[in-house]
Amino acid sequence: MNPALRKTVIAGNWKMHKTPAEAKALLGELLPLVKDAACQVIVCVPFVDLPAALEAAAGTCVAVGAQNCHWETSGAFTGEISPAMLTSMGVSHVILGHSERRTYFGETDQTVNRRLRAALQAGLCPIVCVGESLEQRQQGITQEFVSMQVKIALQGVSREELRRVTFAYEPIWAIGTGRTATAEQAGEVCAGIRATLAALYGKECAQGTTIQYGGSMNAGNAAELLAQEDVDGGLIGGASLKAPDFAAIVAAAR
Repeated sequence: MNPALRKTVIAGNWKMHKTPAEAKALLGELLPLVKDAACQVIVCVPFVDLPAALEAAAGTCVAVGAQNCHWETSGAFTGEISPAMLTSMGVSHVILGHSERRTYFGETDQTVNRRLRAALQAGLCPIVCVGESLEQRQQGITQEFVSMQVKIALQGVSREELRRVTFAYEPIWAIGTGRTATAEQAGEVCAGIRATLAALYGKECAQGTTIQYGGSMNAGNAAELLAQEDVDGGLIGGASLKAPDFAAIVAAAR
């Protein structure tokens, strides 16, 4: 981390877990534990949990985000949620391009770009996920592949808009598997993302952009990962569903 240059952000991705009542209970347990956080804390919850989460987190240091949004303001898109719908509720952040969305629901680099531009236009702060498969890492093309994802996601995004974008490097082979990239591997790819941003927008913009690591970050390995210069936080999956574990990761961000 380098908090002198950019924000440190710890975000929880609850995925498809917790009913509204359970969400309220989890936040009731979590909020006292992170009230003195030295970093930005976000919980990205299922759509049905947004009202409960917004109510529970109101007036606290915890921001509430969604897990996806469509690129259109409205239309015949059954099952989708527009950026305007999220902002109308008071949602501030949204995850885009998570590997599970890409793998199971056919999202591509191009649709991630469309969602990103729509989210920015609506005033949201997107967390854009990028990352390689195990096969791509074994082939030695991790940096090229992740750089391509970043470049396509940012097509049509201005320097000013980039200030609201956070990137999350999540190696697909480490998501929900218990496997974690070493601190050095995570730092190397996050540095590569920053180099790509520098080539697109200049060094100053790149240095000001928050780049998280995801992929089985937990209370035990968070401090080592966050000690890397280019790892500015975490996008936390399973550990975000346990208040003490998530709070420990937030504490490690000091």
